[in-house]
Amino acid sequence: MENISIKQKLFRNPFVRMIIGLLICFAVFIITQHLVAKLLGLTSLDKDFRNLFKGIMASIAIIITYKVIYRKIENREVTEMAIKGIAKNLTLGILIGVVLQFLTVLVIYLSNGFKIVSINPVSFIIIPLTVAFTVAIFEETVIRGILFRIIEEKLGSYLALLISAIIFGALHLINPESSFISAACVAVEGGLLLGAAYIYSRNLWLPIAIHFAWNFMQSGIFGAITSGNEKTSSLLVTQITGSKLITGGTFGPEGSVQAIIFCLIATIVLMFLNIKKNKLMKPHIGKQKMNALISITVDFLTINKRLSSYSATEIGAIAIKEAYSVIGVD
Repeated sequence: MENISIKQKLFRNPFVRMIIGLLICFAVFIITQHLVAKLLGLTSLDKDFRNLFKGIMASIAIIITYKVIYRKIENREVTEMAIKGIAKNLTLGILIGVVLQFLTVLVIYLSNGFKIVSINPVSFIIIPLTVAFTVAIFEETVIRGILFRIIEEKLGSYLALLISAIIFGALHLINPESSFISAACVAVEGGLLLGAAYIYSRNLWLPIAIHFAWNFMQSGIFGAITSGNEKTSSLLVTQITGSKLITGGTFGPEGSVQAIIFCLIATIVLMFLNIKKNKLMKPHIGKQKMNALISITVDFLTINKRLSSYSATEIGAIAIKEAYSVIGVD
C-alpha cells in the first residue's frame, strides 16, 4: 500500500492547489509592481518607460512564480509554460487576436461609426502595450493556468470551460460601465475562446497572445475603450459612434454583437479541432454529482446580475466553493 504523507494528500486536493497558486501569484504580482515602482522612482527615466519596465518585471515574476509553485506541489514539469513552441503559439495567437479585433472594428467602420481623427507618434503605444501584455500574462496565468487547468482535471473540458467562462465574465462586472450583457460578452469572447485555445495548444502562450493582441489592437491601435476602462494613449485618435449593439457603447467594442459572433466562430473552430484531435478531457466524477454541478452552475448564472456588488475575489470564491461543495475534493 502506498504511504502518502499529509503534505502529499493536501497537495493532491485541487481546491488547495488553486488557493495556494492564486494567493501566491497575486501577492508576488502586487509586491513586484510596488518594489519596482519604488526603485524606478529614484531614476530619471520617463514615466511611460518606468511603467513598461514595471510591467515586464511583474510579468516575469508571475511566470517564474507559477512555474516554481506547480513544479513543486504537483511534482511535474510545467509544460504549459514551456519555451518549446513558444514562437509558433505567440505568432498564431497574435494573428487570431489581431484578425478578430480588426473584423470587430471593421463592422463599426462599415456602419459609418468609426472615424480616424489623427495619427499619433509611435511612442504613444507604450502605455497600451504595457497594459495589454501585463494583463494578458497575469489573467491567463490565473484563469487558464490555475483555475481552468485544475478544474478541468476533475470536471473535464466542457464544464471547466463553462465555469471558467462564468468566472471570467463575472470578474469584469467590477469594471466601470459594466453590465450583465457586457459580462456575458466577455465570458464568450474571453472565457470560451481563450479556454478553447488553451485546450488546443495545451500551452498558455497561445491564449496569452490572443488576449494581448485583442486588447492592444482595441486600445493601443484603434483608440477604443477596453472593458469599460478609461481610454489610454493610442496610435490612432478615433471617434466611435452609433448603435450600442455595434459599438459596445461605453464598455468598448468587445461589448458589441459582432465581437461575440466572431469570437464564437473562432471558439467553435478551435473546439472542432480539439474534438477531432482528441484533446478534450473527460470528467472524473459520477453522473449524480455531474448533474448536481450543472444545476448549481445554472443557479449561479441566474444570480449573475447581482454580482456587481461583490469583489473580484468574492465572485471567484463563490463559483469555486459552489462547485466543490458538490464534487468534493479528494
